Amino acid sequence: MPEKFQKQNLCDLSFMGRVSFYSHNYLRCMRYITSFESPGNSFTKSLFSKLAMTSHLLEDFLDFHGAKNNSDWYFYREMAAAVRHLSRAGYTQKHISNRLVRYDIDNKRSFRKHGELVLEFVTSSLKNLAVAIIAEARRLEINIPDDGYSESSFPGVTAGEILKPDIDDEDKVQARDHVVRVANEFITIVDEFKTLGFYENGDGGAKENFAPDRVNEVKIRRFEMLVHNLQSSFDTYVIQGGFGHGNPQLKKFRSYFSVIFHLLQIMGRFLHFYERHCIDVGYKNIYRNARNRICQLIPPDELLDCTMDYGLYYVNYYFATGRKIARRILKENIERKSIRVPVPVELGFHTRPSLMVAKIVQKHGGHVDLVVGKDRFDASSVLDIQYAGGKIQKDGIQEVVFEGDARALRDIDILAGVNYGENQIGKGIELPKSIQYLRQSRTI
Repeated sequence: MPEKFQKQNLCDLSFMGRVSFYSHNYLRCMRYITSFESPGNSFTKSLFSKLAMTSHLLEDFLDFHGAKNNSDWYFYREMAAAVRHLSRAGYTQKHISNRLVRYDIDNKRSFRKHGELVLEFVTSSLKNLAVAIIAEARRLEINIPDDGYSESSFPGVTAGEILKPDIDDEDKVQARDHVVRVANEFITIVDEFKTLGFYENGDGGAKENFAPDRVNEVKIRRFEMLVHNLQSSFDTYVIQGGFGHGNPQLKKFRSYFSVIFHLLQIMGRFLHFYERHCIDVGYKNIYRNARNRICQLIPPDELLDCTMDYGLYYVNYYFATGRKIARRILKENIERKSIRVPVPVELGFHTRPSLMVAKIVQKHGGHVDLVVGKDRFDASSVLDIQYAGGKIQKDGIQEVVFEGDARALRDIDILAGVNYGENQIGKGIELPKSIQYLRQSRTI
């Protein structure tokens, strides 16, 4: 606690006394940042953490006392919010940079290069803000600390040596069910994320039209939560020992959803800031003026470049490459069986039963073949099943064989037991409880 505040009871401080108290360490950070000749490596994770903490405390204090509705204090409050979100994004990007040497992912060199540009944008924006924050604090007659922090106050968190790995998880037996579940859930998340759509890096699309209509904070935060839950489940039930040892395939798999999770965190921060502080939705001049001043310090077009050309682009890229690994893991861990089941009575494999079978296979994520004589058809493809249906009808075949993922075969067997969910004239019938998920599709 600063000495000047130790001499009096904090409960007795006026608003100006309290705002000076909550601004003290925050402004010391600003003094420190403005002293940089070249930001470079001066922005460490510990500095980003200090910025996030002090700005958050100050923002909460100002919000409680009505700064959002006060023309004198509104801009000072907005800059505190900007520092909070940028410093949290910077902390996460610095974390990625530090960990990248241990991530077993594709295209690492290009990813590192783009990450450095994002970190440069964050640090230059914070430096612009620092100058404006000190000027605004003087205007508001807030006590400015006589000096800033020193470089020794914010050391880096990485050292040259690594602790000896004497907890070996090589012999740990991963529960196959957990491995399969995590891989399958990852594939489901990837497929759902595709619905957002994205443009190729640098194709010149109008990013301000892309966000927030197609990609926004709410959507990104949801996927951030899904991937975080998946990572937690993986660390709890599959591998607990980090990246150093153990099954190489599983370690590689974890690298992908770890880096995706951190990228989604950065995107969430950037999109929140863009939507709340850069889009002109205010109806009061004070709001517009503050927004315009913020946008001069933090260019919105550069913010969206970092969000889309870095965040969204690499999330999509690593989702796609990670999906291939998930498929391999499923192939290695799923139990394979075969079943013989009757062909749908009367109407054969027309659209409804073909769609139901394909949905079952897609849900479980493993590979399943529909075997008709010597021919094999992909049971996850409606068109493949219908093509097989033509051959089945032509040859008068009454039974077929499904081979592959035992989980999917179990549900296909149940479905076949109720004539694939329809009566003899093609009307839908009630499905057993265990495969009710098939009715969730509007097309069935």
